[in-house]
Amino acid sequence: MVIAPRVRGFICLTAHPEGCAAHVAHQIEYVKKQGPVEGPKKVLVIGASTGFGLASRITAAFGSGASTLGVYFEKPSAPGKTGSPGWYNTAAFEKEAHQAGLYAKSINGDAFSQEIKEKTIAAIQQDLGQVDLVIYSVASPRRVHPITGVIHNSVLRPIGQTFSNKTVDFHTGNVTTVTIEPAKDEDIDNTVTVMGGEDWSMWMDALLAANVLAPGVKTLAYSYIGPEVTEPVYRKGTIGRAKDHLESSAAQITAKLASIQGKAIVSVNKALVTQASSAIPVIPLYISLLYKIMKEKGLHEGCIEQMYRLFKDRLFTAGEIPVDEAGRIRIDDWEMRDDVQAEVSTLWEVATTENLAEIGDLAGYRTEFFQLFGFEWAGVDYEADTQEVVEVPGIIA
Repeated sequence: MVIAPRVRGFICLTAHPEGCAAHVAHQIEYVKKQGPVEGPKKVLVIGASTGFGLASRITAAFGSGASTLGVYFEKPSAPGKTGSPGWYNTAAFEKEAHQAGLYAKSINGDAFSQEIKEKTIAAIQQDLGQVDLVIYSVASPRRVHPITGVIHNSVLRPIGQTFSNKTVDFHTGNVTTVTIEPAKDEDIDNTVTVMGGEDWSMWMDALLAANVLAPGVKTLAYSYIGPEVTEPVYRKGTIGRAKDHLESSAAQITAKLASIQGKAIVSVNKALVTQASSAIPVIPLYISLLYKIMKEKGLHEGCIEQMYRLFKDRLFTAGEIPVDEAGRIRIDDWEMRDDVQAEVSTLWEVATTENLAEIGDLAGYRTEFFQLFGFEWAGVDYEADTQEVVEVPGIIA
């Protein structure tokens, strides 16, 4: 079938398998060009199919030669229906990994469930014995609690007061004002339950109890802080409460891992175009301005550049891992430089529908959005018939 993008809001309803394969190949090639990382050898990535999780898996495999087991929740392809981009990404990654002689298998299912935890542990016991790195990169708006069975839905809301500020429809370029009503207490609780650190802790408890964590194991989760302009709707909003919980969970997990000299760390990453960030009001306008400035300064990084630098310069260096006063890795350091943020603030004040294309990088934002779904990659013939049914070679049934 000929596959074209069908967009609804901040989601593309179709994905292109050859374009997703090009995306994965681009990331693999970047890691190969940068050179090897003295990093992990057996890695579990929970949330392995897109964004930072996928880039972490690629960096571990092609930077450190690691065996990788990925967990994700993606829609498989079927005749006449495209799979989700994460499905195609995983198929492409595992094909490339196998051709390179690397172990790469995966499990498709709800990472919040006890069933998937048990299935993952069984796979580690059978194939890997123990893992020395666990990446937790789950981004979901909904969680069925494995103990209570209650369904929790996260919300994007400020806390304590109504929030109004600029935003942009990145499809049309229209800059408007968005107003968001404050969260109720139950909204906060639900968001923390979905996006906080409880499930990360549950994973590590289960892995530790099953003796599938190697001595000295590291486990890493990803967070974001961002600038003052996004604070009310992000870091000081419901998502921020969840991130606070995630970050506080790191110390608790580290204490539990003391018997095997393990460590849990949160990495605060750079703002990037992802399916999740595209859904958050204000963020697309901020990223459009940020990209323009960081590209001009030669500081811009995508997911794979961020994760390679995280592995090479932070996680796997001699001596102690460099962290901030709260014990977090700050790989958002270039984004949060004073000169970068000062220029973003100046442009924010004057940004309008009429001038955004000039003062920001809205075109770059749009391109990266579509590339997430396998579109707008050079060298892919989007007019040609494409085989939409693609199997993931390493999937564990």
